[in-house]
Amino acid sequence: MNPWDSPDLLGSGRIAAHAVPRAPGVPLDGSWRFQLLPSPVSPVGEQWGSITVPGTWTTQHPGDLPWYTNVTHPWPGNPAIVPAKNPTGVYERDVTVPAGWAGQRIVLHVGAAESVLIATVDGVPAGMGKDSHLATELDVTALVTPGGTHTIRLTVVKWSDATVLEDQDQWWHGGLTRSVYLYATNPVHLADVRVTASASGRLVVDARVTTTGDRLPDGWAVAATLDGAAVPLDQEFDLQQRADERVSDWLGLPRLRADLPGVTPWSAENPVRYPLTVTVLDAGGTVLDSVSLKVGFRDVRVDGRDLLINGERVFIRGVNRHDFDPLTGRTVTEEQVRAELSLMKQYGFNAIRTSHYPNAPMVLDLADELGLYVVAEANIETHDHAHEIAGDPRYLPAFVDRVSRMVCRDRNHPSVIIWSLGNESDYGVNHDAAAAWIRHDDPTRPIQYEGAIRDDWDGGAHAGDIVCPMYPSLDAIVSWAADPGRTRPLIMCEYSHAMGNSNGSLAEYWAAIESTPGLQGGFIWEFWDHGILQRLSDGLPAGPAAGPQWSSGAAAPGYRWAYGGDFGDAPHDGTFCADGLVFPDRTPKPGMAEHRELASPVRLTLAGDVVTVTNRQHFNGLSWLAAAWEITSADGTIAVLPVVLPQVAAGESGILPAPQVPPGDAETWATLRLTSAVDMPWAPEGTEIARPQVRLRAEGRSFPTGSGLPAGAGLPAVVVGDDGVLRHPLLVAGPVLSLWRAPTDNDRIAGHGERWRDLASLTRTHLHIDRSADRTVVENRYGDVIHVQTVTAAPGGLTVTDEITIPDTRDDLPRVGVVLETVPGFDTLSWYGHGPGETYPDRTAGGPIGAYTSSVDRAFTPYLRPQESGGRHGVRVLTLTGPAGTLTLHPDTPRQISATRFRAADLDAATHHDALVPRATTVVHLDAAHRGVGTASCGPDTRAPYRIGPGLHRLTWTLRGVGQPS
Repeated sequence: MNPWDSPDLLGSGRIAAHAVPRAPGVPLDGSWRFQLLPSPVSPVGEQWGSITVPGTWTTQHPGDLPWYTNVTHPWPGNPAIVPAKNPTGVYERDVTVPAGWAGQRIVLHVGAAESVLIATVDGVPAGMGKDSHLATELDVTALVTPGGTHTIRLTVVKWSDATVLEDQDQWWHGGLTRSVYLYATNPVHLADVRVTASASGRLVVDARVTTTGDRLPDGWAVAATLDGAAVPLDQEFDLQQRADERVSDWLGLPRLRADLPGVTPWSAENPVRYPLTVTVLDAGGTVLDSVSLKVGFRDVRVDGRDLLINGERVFIRGVNRHDFDPLTGRTVTEEQVRAELSLMKQYGFNAIRTSHYPNAPMVLDLADELGLYVVAEANIETHDHAHEIAGDPRYLPAFVDRVSRMVCRDRNHPSVIIWSLGNESDYGVNHDAAAAWIRHDDPTRPIQYEGAIRDDWDGGAHAGDIVCPMYPSLDAIVSWAADPGRTRPLIMCEYSHAMGNSNGSLAEYWAAIESTPGLQGGFIWEFWDHGILQRLSDGLPAGPAAGPQWSSGAAAPGYRWAYGGDFGDAPHDGTFCADGLVFPDRTPKPGMAEHRELASPVRLTLAGDVVTVTNRQHFNGLSWLAAAWEITSADGTIAVLPVVLPQVAAGESGILPAPQVPPGDAETWATLRLTSAVDMPWAPEGTEIARPQVRLRAEGRSFPTGSGLPAGAGLPAVVVGDDGVLRHPLLVAGPVLSLWRAPTDNDRIAGHGERWRDLASLTRTHLHIDRSADRTVVENRYGDVIHVQTVTAAPGGLTVTDEITIPDTRDDLPRVGVVLETVPGFDTLSWYGHGPGETYPDRTAGGPIGAYTSSVDRAFTPYLRPQESGGRHGVRVLTLTGPAGTLTLHPDTPRQISATRFRAADLDAATHHDALVPRATTVVHLDAAHRGVGTASCGPDTRAPYRIGPGLHRLTWTLRGVGQPS
């Protein structure tokens, strides 16, 4: 049997999966000899190159490059019939086994191989394994000599019958993606340790002791200590085991038990853990084997419509996560993961789903340490062949194997609160078999699987304790939860697809979740934009040796973020891998700020002269937070005032006196800047946590004084040309009608981009100009669209009124407004409105209202595929300054405005950020209405309140400018 085309052959010589951490005795990471063969039956040649382990060959070797598909399987037809062209990597290195390991059991640990691993030592078979995201461990004691040097060869076959089980929405790679090492134990050793630690303080330690010999030695024993205190043997359990004849000569299953009522329960808010040491001793008390773990005491259970953590109904503010790096593709380091999970915590996330496979072991270690709840998901996704595989008995062993090995590896992590059977694999008997294995082995955690409830949210109970739909509409989840007969909590496994300029209506989802019994949160798709750093000079991956070549989301000159098709891969799914909350360099995108404010640990309400402060956490008080009022108006920041927060328990409220309203009549807001008061494991002291705000005073005057313009200042009188377009010394174009935006990923994939294409270049069919002493009225017709623009002189500038009539035949537009373009020399953008980052009508929570300043160059968001971006919502006044002078726009009411170096056509024409050439001018869009961004690339379209319908749209705005001598 070929191991790469035998679905029921899962491994040979593998040690059973376990939760016992083993440190590398002989690390084997680094440079290996390497050959890339065209198939697993091709002969190994004489010439060797070198490659870095861990890593993917697809990011290091030009012979086989990354390939991205979402659903499509890599080859047509029966997925178990593997193509003859099958890239195969052969890794080799010489290893000297420590002489001190004589008499020990010696194990070869291969952290992950994509997708089939075949191992030999000195040409002798050592074993094989499948599952690209779990370790293969092989007992090589009989194949090596302590003190001797041996050749280890690891052959990795890329395509196999198992590939159909790994059809996840990600890049296809090949290689050894996690660490490789040797370790040694005593022949009598701990094969496994299972820890059950409840919030009440009940600790149960189940050990599995075995030997490589025929029998365990007489008098062996297991001891354990927790935080230095002994955990006694459960004598009653031991007697029962013997009475039931559940003991043997070669396997011991002792249990230790203690009740420790004084422990602090583990939670994401307070991830307290205690050191546990488990030791095997011989009759004389000599230590034969010992392992150390960190234990978190916590409970998790489903009680009707609630998922309870330590008895509390906890909102799951989650994000889906892949192992990803823009240089290595799949290989991550502890430093990277710590920074990644810390960023999640800083932006209000308390949970991750390991989509769609067991993540690197360090991810769960750090989730335990930093405090993140985890939905641990098995490495099963059969997307393109889901229906055929779900009930195929040939794949039944693989389903159970992948699920059970994940559980055996990860069950001691307090962060793991839910097991997931996989993703997008239909639903069949294979899932029920895997679920049954978990229910018997680990009754302490609930199970979920989206496929089991996809067609019927009330079904699938065998395979799911939680209703976990994918991209449901807001109306659907609220309607479902309105039925009091529902018996399970609803936690969305994926929602709010973060592709490009996206994450619209996140605030409305959370308003519903927090107010509706039965709704308990969900996991945004996803954390990363999966752009691989690509050299433009040769089109190859930059590779791990390139080092960082990026800044604030954008790749450095000479590089770009590659997506599907950029490596010649076909078929492919284009930019669909660029659907994360952070760019490939981990720079947060605007959706991150939106989530942070919605997840703020503090909520504010203002009534009279009192601000009510509500602690929105589930367990902790507010002592870890520092706060200061920041008082801002259109005139700028007025004051920063330290605040002592009321010390209220989780879920309770206290009061603060409202800040004094400063003199004047300008609109004024008070923003409570929350920062960490102490160093947290995930945030140093002073890290900003959130910025909730209250409005102290509505706007009382018609024009802010913060324009920077002296009274009556201005340029020569404006002129409307015979073409009906306003001439102004500081403008090179406009203002003219604008109904089109460069399609966002959501627009494009939902089909709106093509539907709106004619709006990009409307043809004027009628022009009439009416001039008088104090104003000019221009009537433009673009077929059935009418734009009437009235220009009136104003002190120091002019006032423009735009009346735009949209016919009933156009019931959904991307924008209605005007666009103008300044002369070169405006470098700085200041505004009063939502900020400091990009905001849109259905994504404003992440942009508290205030006075902000940015360079025009940095006001643009560098999405991997250029699209509409850089907008600021609710702008009251906008000022451009620079060598060219000062130019201020003041709309009649808060409006959507953007000021960037790009025309909409520039963004639309470019397929990658590196193709954009910034203009010297500044392009300003001022919208009477702007369509929300929604999330339609995967999920619901923009909600109805944020769409633009027909009728009259009216916009009045004032333009004032002061030019500098040329």
